[in-house]
Amino acid sequence: VQIYSLHVDCKVTSRFAHTIITSRIVNRANESREATFEVELPKTAFITNFSMSIDGQVYPGIIKEKAAAQNAYDRAVSQGQSAGLVKITDRKLEKFHVSVSIAAASKVTFELTYEELLKRQLGKYELLIKVRPKQLVKHFQIDVHIFEPQGIHFLETDSTFMTNELTEALTKVQNETKAHILFKPTLDQQKINSELDETLLNGDFVVRYDVKRDATAGDIQIVNGYFVHYFAPQEMPVFPKNVIFLIDRSGSMTGRKIEQTRDALLKILQDLRPEDHFNFITFSNKVVEWKSSLLPATEENVASAAAFVQTLTARGGTDINGALLAAVSTLDKDEGLPERSVSMIILLTDGQPTSGERNVEVIQENIQKAINGKYALFCLGFGFDVSYKFLEKMALSNGGIARRIYENSDAALQLQGFYQEVATPILMQIEMQYPENAIEGLTKNNFKLFFEGSEIIVSGKISSELDLLPVEIKAQSHMSDLTLKEEANIKEKEQVFQNQRYIFGNFIERLWAYLTIQQLLEKAISAQEEDQKALEAQALDLSLRYSFVTPLTSMVVTKPSDQQQEELANKPTEAG
Repeated sequence: VQIYSLHVDCKVTSRFAHTIITSRIVNRANESREATFEVELPKTAFITNFSMSIDGQVYPGIIKEKAAAQNAYDRAVSQGQSAGLVKITDRKLEKFHVSVSIAAASKVTFELTYEELLKRQLGKYELLIKVRPKQLVKHFQIDVHIFEPQGIHFLETDSTFMTNELTEALTKVQNETKAHILFKPTLDQQKINSELDETLLNGDFVVRYDVKRDATAGDIQIVNGYFVHYFAPQEMPVFPKNVIFLIDRSGSMTGRKIEQTRDALLKILQDLRPEDHFNFITFSNKVVEWKSSLLPATEENVASAAAFVQTLTARGGTDINGALLAAVSTLDKDEGLPERSVSMIILLTDGQPTSGERNVEVIQENIQKAINGKYALFCLGFGFDVSYKFLEKMALSNGGIARRIYENSDAALQLQGFYQEVATPILMQIEMQYPENAIEGLTKNNFKLFFEGSEIIVSGKISSELDLLPVEIKAQSHMSDLTLKEEANIKEKEQVFQNQRYIFGNFIERLWAYLTIQQLLEKAISAQEEDQKALEAQALDLSLRYSFVTPLTSMVVTKPSDQQQEELANKPTEAG
């Protein structure tokens, strides 16, 4: 069974990426064989389409409500057969895998489409394409087209498998607002060496870029009555931060995990700014504060903290409740913190609560009551023994986010990378305001914190006949309260995309749907039960209307009648 053509076609228009992967396979044997299509795609993406065509007959994937699809599937398949075509493979990726049996000399074409909104992190967007054909492919190509009306500030490609020969197969053309990246290696260039028919193409192909930013109140783009507003101020003074690192040192952290935690904390200590304040609380079944109050990050204090971090060892149970309450109380009673500053608690744990309060609902309630909106809580779950759902709900209910730290060799880098994302808060209490009676379906427009290098995105539908869309942004910076104003000329803005040949028509509407679904699902995590149902119903409706495979929908993949009839592609979530 031979893959004779593999084409990755990706169009990024104003951060919204639309990727189509097409694989053509021929069975050169004289009997029927399995043809397999396996793609690793970013977890942040939603699959929107899949089809197989075998000798001219097309078998499309059909997106349905998950529960309904599952019922139909369970009826069709005797229990015990493994369902699910999509599985999480690592920190950034999930794998879509489907096989079909094809007759001798037959051909099959697989086509998968997915979409995602690229998220700005540490000053850049990253488009990740996983390349793993597992064989030499006669016609192999990756095509990436980028169109950013704000202008491209910088653009780089990076790959884990490039050799000097392969570099010759890569071309990059760019002007002010557009870029085209083409990677088209010949059979010879793909080979590990001339004797062996083995492929070099195995790993990540990454495009990173950022856009130019002039307008103080961000940039507005409009297509077919839908707008998106990007806001990423730069070069602003950084708020001093008050950070409590809450470190699990229960028995299960022994060995590699506590070592990697120590390594990461030593690096993070070096990144603290002199005006920051910090403290450590470590916990097993006992909760121990390093100091009774937060200390300024002077050279001396950082050195003494580093000495303390070196001594961290792991044993005992896990009192998450006691540790969190101690952190909140330390922040509450500290009088010496700078007036305009950002306080945060960063919790790192690898397990379930096993001592002190063990009921996760009670813990969530205790913590929410104690924090009461004053501080941001970030929860890092180390490995797969944590209850990620619990950590995620706790973080989202208290103005932070949760992240799983994967137990591999780069765990220390993952921890450090996370810290860097939240290390430079430059705005607080950001409100993005639009004319009330003129916008429908506005996505989230209030944000607690803005970190340098990230981006705020708001989208909605312009409902009335406006000529100008006025926007107003209110926020607190370290020095003062800001009000930024901007007016977008709707006709002019619509014009920008009129004559772009590779724009997929209603991309801002799809971006709006993608963002709305993401936010509804996130909101549902920390909502009360009846609200949760309403939020999920809304997200389901949009997932079906725009054909996205989300955690609430499934794609039913049909096959020729002589084979197992249907398989399901579901969207896995980090919480499982």
